Amino acid sequence: MAGYAIEAEALTKYYGKTRGIDKLSLTVEKGAFFGFIGPNGAGKSTTIRTLLGLISPDSGRGRVLDKDITKEKRKILERVGYLPSDNAFYMGMRVGDILKLSAGLRKKDCSVRASELCRRLQLDLSKKVEDLSFGNRKKVGIACALQHSPELLILDEPTGGLDPLIQHEFFDILQEENEKGVTVFLSSHVLSEIQRHCTQAAVIREGRVIACDSVERLARSNARRVTLRGNVRREDLPDLKGWKEEEGIISFLYSGEIRELIRKLADLEIQDLTIAEPDLEEIILHYYGEGSEEA
Repeated sequence: MAGYAIEAEALTKYYGKTRGIDKLSLTVEKGAFFGFIGPNGAGKSTTIRTLLGLISPDSGRGRVLDKDITKEKRKILERVGYLPSDNAFYMGMRVGDILKLSAGLRKKDCSVRASELCRRLQLDLSKKVEDLSFGNRKKVGIACALQHSPELLILDEPTGGLDPLIQHEFFDILQEENEKGVTVFLSSHVLSEIQRHCTQAAVIREGRVIACDSVERLARSNARRVTLRGNVRREDLPDLKGWKEEEGIISFLYSGEIRELIRKLADLEIQDLTIAEPDLEEIILHYYGEGSEEA
């Protein structure tokens, strides 16, 4: 499957003087299971809403499924399944009515697929919206996004409120869709979700993409997580990141030569020492740097 499902070039959106996204560029290949990583306030939702034509960019260009985001947004929305971070439904309606309304707006009969999704997500079609928990409202949004068999799924923080068993079932569903050729674009600040399920990912910081690669390559780093127990002070090992000290156990990230680290540690009182690969979360924090803005 050649080509890109998503293309963004220097997209910029400001809300008055407040930054949304700033010259953001990004490409997502068709058929990818793609992660979009960043803390709250980094610009993830603004990026998604701009790509879908729900808000207009101040400058820059974008295409989704080979359609221009400003001129052909209706055609884009016909082929995309979108789950916003916050779901809003008409009060007084039952789950089944909401799913029918969503399908009707697309002029499709999605009843068979909707029933299957509700069964797998343990969602009661007869329940009224106002009687649903936050997690169950999220399930309704998931079913609305998936029931019409879209070519591209754009999911903004989809697992908030879902219990662990439903999260597992949800990702099983996404994996099945991806294996059929559906592109999955998953926005999340839960890095374990990205590492476990995505093959490619981009890191967004303060409205700009600062890294984009396969998850495997993003997770590679010269840095090592060093854990030790002993009489060691922070000033004994300067220029380290991620220093943590708890109950006599010290850990930090080290990017230099291991031989040089061993030489420094040899002069200190060390009882135990472990040197290991850091996880993706620690590496992503490297991209952000200590003390960077996250709001």
